[in-house]
Amino acid sequence: MRPATKTAAAVTTLIGVGAAAVVAGRYASDAALKTPPGRPLPTDPRLTVHATAPGRITLTRSLAALRPGTYGLEGGGVHAVVGDILDGAPHTADTVVRRLERVTQGVVAPGDRVRLTPQVHRGTPHTALGLDHRDVEIPAELGPLPAWLVPGPRTTWVITVHGLGTTREHPLNVMGFLHRQQLPVLDITYRGDDGAPRPPDGLGHLGDSEWRDLDAAIRFAVRSGAERVILHGWSTGATMALHAAANSPLRERISGIVLDSPVLDWEFTLRALAAARRTPGVLLPLAVRAAQGRTGIHGDRLQEAVDPAALRVPTLLFHGPDDTLAPWGPSRELADRRPELITLHAVAHAPHASMWNADPPRYEETLRRFLTPLM
Repeated sequence: MRPATKTAAAVTTLIGVGAAAVVAGRYASDAALKTPPGRPLPTDPRLTVHATAPGRITLTRSLAALRPGTYGLEGGGVHAVVGDILDGAPHTADTVVRRLERVTQGVVAPGDRVRLTPQVHRGTPHTALGLDHRDVEIPAELGPLPAWLVPGPRTTWVITVHGLGTTREHPLNVMGFLHRQQLPVLDITYRGDDGAPRPPDGLGHLGDSEWRDLDAAIRFAVRSGAERVILHGWSTGATMALHAAANSPLRERISGIVLDSPVLDWEFTLRALAAARRTPGVLLPLAVRAAQGRTGIHGDRLQEAVDPAALRVPTLLFHGPDDTLAPWGPSRELADRRPELITLHAVAHAPHASMWNADPPRYEETLRRFLTPLM
């Protein structure tokens, strides 16, 4: 083969390999960045329903099915709520019986394939909890954002922000508690949610751009009479809260932050999401690079947002070692560097964004003690 022909062949091969890498990277990053809101995360294993009876449900025995606490149960047009494990109920060695609190959608039947989810309620604050609320629209960068406003007499508002795989129904878990504290609650949507504008590239940015919608919600709250706001976020919603506390022009109005399972290591989370969707391991590094190139996610911006020196307000951090999507090591490190300002409440046996679910009374008591001096 002549030198020119060899060179052309080598270049063609390199171009082919490069193009394949780009395609593979896009495929892998899609698996991580296109997480539909309101659908259980791929990291949550599927369980089989073996039997049902009044107040009881029998599920495949697994680490997920043995989690303590209260969870939603979703799958195939079904939504139910399960409570504690009923140790005394008859069951086989490969099953577990839990309390069936209620069925909110569909019919739960043997053979159903379901997943546990932190999202316990379906509906609006009124239909799910009996709370009066207003449907409002928040003017934002990409267009109006639907939100629920549950009124209260205090001038400190709580703005709640859901995270990966959930919707604004997820903060309903704590809505009744916050209402009993007489705090107004603004429960928001953001770009990519149902009813909200789509992001221009159609991808989630793990809070890196979505935080600007939270900033719009802070402006809305202040215009509507809030003197101060407390940000309460789960998962990427917690990351959004950190970005807003560091960068919002109205950050002086933020008097406290509550973080539940914050995504503080975006590369780890990207890899975990892509791997859970069965992306081959060899493609995971490509997924990270492709995601960064497609979205502009930048680790430096996140590091600036979580810089302990930049935090100015009391922060309550709920997280635990069983979170396989957002590692809790960075949360411990963050709390260790500012113990006078950041309180870490460790929760065992709880998956991502499910710290309330593991022990609702304990979560709410911890939250009450944190909120009381900030009201």
